[in-house]
Amino acid sequence: MLNPQEVYQRNQVMTARPEELILMLYNGAIKFLHQAKLAIEKKDIPKANSSLVKTQDILTELMTTLNLDYEISNSLLSLYDYMKNRLIEANIAKDIAVIIEIENMLLELKNTWATAMKQGLSS
Repeated sequence: MLNPQEVYQRNQVMTARPEELILMLYNGAIKFLHQAKLAIEKKDIPKANSSLVKTQDILTELMTTLNLDYEISNSLLSLYDYMKNRLIEANIAKDIAVIIEIENMLLELKNTWATAMKQGLSS
């Protein structure tokens, strides 16, 4: 049986527009990176691993949704691949500095995406 929060989240995903889904993926990745940092600080290695793997899964999802007919998509593919590989390294070493690096990159992408969404709505 699903709890009310899971039902709400599932409904959010099922009714979201594609551009909103991308924003949700960025938010999820950032949330899991924050959890990973806290887990490393608390020496909770299984939780850190789980959170970093979830972020890698989100990056994989972002990679598979790209339309590679556009040059920007190829650039994003390379960037997502870089971030995913860095997170693998961070997971092995439990390196918070690398997690912060990727978190900052994702925050910038998220903010850029949110701005583009707002501009698209006002057009």
